[in-house]
Amino acid sequence: MVVGSPVRKMSVSTLFFLLTTLILSFLLWMNNVKREGERGYDSSSVMSRITYLQELALVKHNYTGVISYKDYKKILNVNVPLTDKYFLLKYHGYIKAGVDFEQVTAVPQNDTTILVTIPKPRILETVIDENSIEVYNESDNAFNPIRIADYNEALIREKQVMVDDALKQGILEESARQARIAIHSLLREMGYRDIRITEQLVLPQFR
Repeated sequence: MVVGSPVRKMSVSTLFFLLTTLILSFLLWMNNVKREGERGYDSSSVMSRITYLQELALVKHNYTGVISYKDYKKILNVNVPLTDKYFLLKYHGYIKAGVDFEQVTAVPQNDTTILVTIPKPRILETVIDENSIEVYNESDNAFNPIRIADYNEALIREKQVMVDDALKQGILEESARQARIAIHSLLREMGYRDIRITEQLVLPQFR
C-alpha cells in the first residue's frame, strides 16, 4: 500500500480573498493607466491655476515718513516777505508692485515641458493712509492761509518720492523674481520638469 502526501483543500474564504485581491489589483492598474493618459494639462487649465497666484507674487514696501511743506505768495515769481506758510506731516503708507497674472501666457509642449511668458512688473498701488496723518508745526498766516489743496499737493509729491525710492531699492526686480518663483513652484507640483519662463519684450513706441 502506497501512502501519498495529504491533499490540502483550499477553503472558500481563502479563494474569495485571492479573487478579490486579483480584481482590486486589476482595477488599480486600469486606473493608473487612465490617469497616466489624462495627466497632461492644456493652456486654459494651467492658466486657471496661475491666476490664483496673483496675491502671492506681490511685493509690498511699507513707509513711515515726514513731509515738509513751505510756500510763499509770489509777485512776478518773487517770494513776498511775511507770506510764508508751512507745515510738517507724518504719515504711514505702502507701495505694492507685481505682475499682472491675467497677462501671463503658458503653452505646454508636452507632459514635462512648458513655456511661460510673464509681463513686465509694475507699480500697482501707492497709498498714504489718511487716518495715519499727523500735522506738526503748522503756520497760521492770515495773508497766506493753508488750504486743503496744499495738503493734497504735498501728498501727491510724497507719493512720487515713495515710488522713486522703491524703484531704487529694486521693487520691480523683486516682483519679477517672486512671480517666477511662484509660477515655477506651481508648475513643478503639476508635474512639469522643464519650465522655461521669459519676460515679455516691450517694444519702444515711436511718435
